[in-house]
Amino acid sequence: MCVHVREDKVNCVVLREPCSPEGVIGNREMSVVSNCLRCIRMGRGNRMENSCLDLALEGERLCKSGDYRAGVSFFESAIQVGTEDLQILSAIYSQLGNAYFHLQEYHKALEYHRHDLTLTRTIGDEPGEAKASGNLGNTLKLLGRYDEAVVCCQRHLDITRATYDKVGQARALYNFGNVYHANGKSICWSGAEPGEFPEEAKIALRKAAQYYEANLCLVKDLGDRAAQGRTHGNLGNTYYLLGDFEDAAAAHEKRLLIAKEFGDKSAERRAHCNLGNAHIFLSQFEVAAGHYKRTLQLARLLKDKAVEAQACYSLGNTYTLLQDYERAIDYHLKHLVIAQDLNDRVGEGRAYWSLGNAHTALGNHQQAMYFAEKHLEIAKETGDRSAEETARMNLSDLRVVVGLKSSFHSNSFRNANTNSSSLGLNLRHESACDVQLKFNLTLDVQDWEEDVFPGSSKNNTIKSSPKLFLFHRLKSKKQKNPKSSPKDQHEKCTEHSAPKLEAPGSPQVLLNALNVFPTNRVRKTF
Repeated sequence: MCVHVREDKVNCVVLREPCSPEGVIGNREMSVVSNCLRCIRMGRGNRMENSCLDLALEGERLCKSGDYRAGVSFFESAIQVGTEDLQILSAIYSQLGNAYFHLQEYHKALEYHRHDLTLTRTIGDEPGEAKASGNLGNTLKLLGRYDEAVVCCQRHLDITRATYDKVGQARALYNFGNVYHANGKSICWSGAEPGEFPEEAKIALRKAAQYYEANLCLVKDLGDRAAQGRTHGNLGNTYYLLGDFEDAAAAHEKRLLIAKEFGDKSAERRAHCNLGNAHIFLSQFEVAAGHYKRTLQLARLLKDKAVEAQACYSLGNTYTLLQDYERAIDYHLKHLVIAQDLNDRVGEGRAYWSLGNAHTALGNHQQAMYFAEKHLEIAKETGDRSAEETARMNLSDLRVVVGLKSSFHSNSFRNANTNSSSLGLNLRHESACDVQLKFNLTLDVQDWEEDVFPGSSKNNTIKSSPKLFLFHRLKSKKQKNPKSSPKDQHEKCTEHSAPKLEAPGSPQVLLNALNVFPTNRVRKTF
């Protein structure tokens, strides 16, 4: 019987983890059957074993080519043929679990990984048990069953420590970090800003950071630069959620450096995007714009239209923060065109919303009314009541402003155009300061995305779906003091005593989410 089933490094298929973030599912342990060909060639194994292995090897080949559904059929046929070798059966169960995982059929994946765990314990295969435990932990994480996932990750870690398996320990620590990261993110999406999440979320995120840091120490000792890159990316995303924006930027700089070493343009693009997000919260808007521009260049190079639109939207918002409204309008128009091409009505509506605000800031109230009307039209179509309320209030305020301008002109007020903006916002500030700005901040999570949201995609072509991040009430506030700490900048905000019409593009309104492009198309991550 074949005893060469489980090897970490073999010259055969490796079912790639959907690499967030991201990105993002942790390292999944792969049990392969290719080496069992040696047994067949040596004349070991009977006809039934040979037939079972032939089917399993074809299943591996199909999964390697990305045809997981066909691969599943061959693996299940191999099980029907049967084998007396429990190690071979264990390897097939493991591969079936991985294939179903990539097909996003997580309950089926859970079923086969449990079969694998049972068999490895039955035959006393501790390394196999460690790998099965890791796969179970990743699957349970995707199902949102974090407490059970933690138990599996702990078993994975305990076995690898007992057997002095440094590579296995690094994987276990990374998976542990993924579980706590996912748990923290599942609590975070409640409308709060990074650094201001519930204590329960902060505790989970701090644990994630601890496990990622422990993993980083090990992979550095092992000289695994690719693993270092993934961990730096996830650490950056964790620090970001904790409100540690300087540490987040530092981590993403390291991730960027390693991505360039490997010529990984997708990872480089994600790093630039995450760096832009961090620098926005540090009030370093010019630096953020530079990173978003590089994100845009790489998105075009990679022919990723959704990310290109996201980058244009981020740049439009960043230039609004810099009060360069003409340039902001240019990027928002580019975002609008791509949203229309992708038939993303929600994204199109937000583009109209942003364009309306930019034109309002420039005093182009007639044009602003046109965009506000388009925003209202799409809000009604998509059933977004919050957006509809926002659009109605925008239109109401603009009609008042346009009416006042007309009245001023008829009474020969020569300064009507210059005064209307501040007058208009005084009306807005009194009647509609609670207008909501909805942005979707999508962290480009690194290798386990892939995401960190329960029920997200885990496949090479379908990734995690974006989530709405913040509903930030529109209030006139002073810009953060760039000399204060990120935390102080985040917390210490005072209202303007004399608000101006540019408030829709004020830093406080946009800081929460500049990296947004609502779309059903998911994006690649590490």
